[in-house]
Amino acid sequence: MRLRHGLWLLLVLVGGFLLLMPTRVEPVAWTPPPAPSLTAGLYAENQRLKGVAKIGPSDIDGPEALLLEDDYLITGLHDGRLIRSSLDGSQRKVLADTGGRPLGLARHPSGLLVIADAVKGLLSLDAQGRVIALTTEANGLAFGFTDDVVIDKSGHYAYFSDASSRWGYGHDGEAIIEHGGDGRLLRYDFQTGKTSLLLDKLEFANGVTLGPDEAYVLVNETGAYRISRYWLKGPKAGTHDLFIENLPGLPDNLSFNGSDRFWVALYAPRNALLDGTAGHPFVRKMIVRSLTVLPKPVEKRGFVLGLDVDGKVIANLQDASSGNYSPITTVREYGQWLYFGSLKATHMGRLALDAALK
Repeated sequence: MRLRHGLWLLLVLVGGFLLLMPTRVEPVAWTPPPAPSLTAGLYAENQRLKGVAKIGPSDIDGPEALLLEDDYLITGLHDGRLIRSSLDGSQRKVLADTGGRPLGLARHPSGLLVIADAVKGLLSLDAQGRVIALTTEANGLAFGFTDDVVIDKSGHYAYFSDASSRWGYGHDGEAIIEHGGDGRLLRYDFQTGKTSLLLDKLEFANGVTLGPDEAYVLVNETGAYRISRYWLKGPKAGTHDLFIENLPGLPDNLSFNGSDRFWVALYAPRNALLDGTAGHPFVRKMIVRSLTVLPKPVEKRGFVLGLDVDGKVIANLQDASSGNYSPITTVREYGQWLYFGSLKATHMGRLALDAALK
């Protein structure tokens, strides 16, 4: 009898927790497209990332952003530091500490290192090691989660993302489950110091890159499994469309090789529970509550896609084996190599380009 009463009490407590625990998350109902297959077809599972080699220091925390300059890698870490290291990890130098979380890096033609810092906004690092805030808000709305940045060749503009104006760094799960469309694509003018809004209502605006001839800028929408395109030149200038949709995973960062290829890092494959409850905000709110005590159901899989300039998939790179390099949140092509960064790994990685494209 006592055991039965104990079980009933436990069920009541668990039910009360799932139904009543306070949460800021207010899920919005939506209908995701059916997830593509990972067992056959375009996104069939493989182990083409099995050969990713460790590079740089092996004791760093979350080397998310990557810049390769003169055979040195620059990256930002979880503790706010920006470091510059040799590929073999034997040399390492701390360039600065932003006091936040540097997620995106770009080099301005003047030599400034421009940083998308999730906590501090869009920053710059000058030759004297001074960290300067360039912008922290647009149209009176402060950035909540500055994510990635790219600079045009002239050095006139920086294009960058605010993943969520409502949810800050460390609350990406809440933002994606809520699906509130509070991400933005923004542009900073180095000549005037003004920040303008290009696109809003984005579903967790993440990686950003410019396309061929800088005719358009792409932005990943992690929470909607797609990449949106904003036109900067030509008859479509000022309009936007979809570059690719219904991706098989959550797109994180995005890069362009300067001629004919884009690379997309997928944080993880699509989650059947997340998709299956998309139209049921009440259930998703209970999921949010449960995730305060349970681990997130995120599959540990290395996942990268290569796209041509028309948005067609030309490379599908995966590795779900034990000990894989994941989650891959950044991928960049430099010379004959692909370089990988991760929000959670303790080192960086690389893979020969010919192995990726064969």
